[in-house]
Amino acid sequence: MIRHLVLFKLNEGVSRDEPRVVEGARGFAELGALVPEVESWECGWNVTDRPIAYDYAINSSVADTGALVRYLEHPAHQAAVAPWAEFATWVIADYEI
Repeated sequence: MIRHLVLFKLNEGVSRDEPRVVEGARGFAELGALVPEVESWECGWNVTDRPIAYDYAINSSVADTGALVRYLEHPAHQAAVAPWAEFATWVIADYEI
């Protein structure tokens, strides 16, 4: 099993209540159910106010590296992640669990 962990940091001057950000979060909330390879899916906004914290997180799992590739290439994933490039940066960790 592979854990796919993604942490998003909103760009300077961008707030989570902007319509484009709200829509981006909605897209991620729906994404887990749209991709057959996803075994588990959690996502949400950070609830603490610490300077080193990221703003939004996705914590998901897939069966293996092949399933991860299929998830990443899935049209629903591509559509959900595309808007985030306009208002956030992110880091990713994929590791065996």
